[in-house]
Amino acid sequence: MSKELQKNLGFAAAISTVVGLVIGSGVFFKPQAIYTATNGAPGLGIIAWIIGGLITIAGGLTATEVSAAIPKTGGMMIYIEEIYGKRYGFLTGWMQTVLFFPGTIAAVAVIFAQQASELLGSTSDNMKMVLPIALGIILLTAFLNTVGSSFGGYIQTIATLGKLVPLVLIIIFGFVKGNSTSIFNPMVGQGVNSVTTLGHVLIATLFAYDGWINVGAIAGEMKNPGKDLPKAIVGGLSLVMAVYLAINIAYLWVAPASELAKVTSPAALVATKIFGQIGGKLISAGILISVFGTLNGYLLTGPRIPYALTKDGLIPGSKILSKVNKGSSPYNAIWLVAILSCIYALTGQFNLLSDLTIFAVWVFYVLTFIGVIILRKKKPDLARPYKVPGYPVIPIIAILGGAFVVINQLITSPMISLGGIIITIIGLPIYTYMSKRNS
Repeated sequence: MSKELQKNLGFAAAISTVVGLVIGSGVFFKPQAIYTATNGAPGLGIIAWIIGGLITIAGGLTATEVSAAIPKTGGMMIYIEEIYGKRYGFLTGWMQTVLFFPGTIAAVAVIFAQQASELLGSTSDNMKMVLPIALGIILLTAFLNTVGSSFGGYIQTIATLGKLVPLVLIIIFGFVKGNSTSIFNPMVGQGVNSVTTLGHVLIATLFAYDGWINVGAIAGEMKNPGKDLPKAIVGGLSLVMAVYLAINIAYLWVAPASELAKVTSPAALVATKIFGQIGGKLISAGILISVFGTLNGYLLTGPRIPYALTKDGLIPGSKILSKVNKGSSPYNAIWLVAILSCIYALTGQFNLLSDLTIFAVWVFYVLTFIGVIILRKKKPDLARPYKVPGYPVIPIIAILGGAFVVINQLITSPMISLGGIIITIIGLPIYTYMSKRNS
């Protein structure tokens, strides 16, 4: 017999989930993609970290209004349904279930495996271990989260504290021991188009910043979501942006952008330069803890989406996916997301998977930002424990920033974008079929 999810998550679990979901693989590994796109120039990369942070904070301030007003399990899917209707709400949940969460988990698992292989020696034999490690860490994390949601929240809190250690050490000793290489000059390398490249590097930084909205997926399991959810999102994002700027300047303080563009893990390179081989390996181990925290965060929140879809029987296998164990964990939904993640991980492509998922999810983020304005007009009397400051300027900034990233990705990477669109649109005939069958 299925049980209802219990309200047993507090503010500490919420803010650690925000920070844990956001600070993970991106800040340690995405500088390589960023400085490759800029052709080894640092300036536009740092600008992108700043712009990406501002867009994310504007988005967080905007979407938090909806999160607090509609504190139900399901997160963005529920917001879209409330604003645009059940069909579009289902499409949001479908995209998150079959693309965003498993694709992101796969990307994080792949980069975890690559870092672990390099830590073991980075020989050709060790690189063959990437796929088994990636699949293994997905399955292990899924198992841990089936123990129960409160246990998953506990893991998240510990992993978040653990991940701050390499960040703090690199920031402090990077500035102390670095030689102050150029931070903003040149802006881009030769033959680089600044506008289209900005779109590319923003996709990379937004992946590093992503995860903030997904804490809304556990709103229905929070003790006091109206009070704790806005503080967790806004406070967590402000902390993340400050840390990201500091550590990326510290990277450049130690190694030029042209060198960071040539290695899989810029953070490990910088750590080795600062602390030597042994110290670098210890920092790399800390980075693995950070990446594990991100992986756990996504597997904590992601399965709550297909679980929410089972309420109306709109997703195939609803009876199976709706089952909850004694630990208040939707265990079958967790295994669904984990299996899909393993399939995506077979590509072994970190940047391709992350670009695919960020494009897809930002389409719906923009719809959520627009929805705040729509909801203000349609339901002015709706109880809003939190209202976005600077309305409507902040929502407009979020909308324009997100629209630029989505449109630029459509133009510059049409195949990746088309793949995301096709996977998402498949949800429409499934919705039609399941709706007719249920009625």
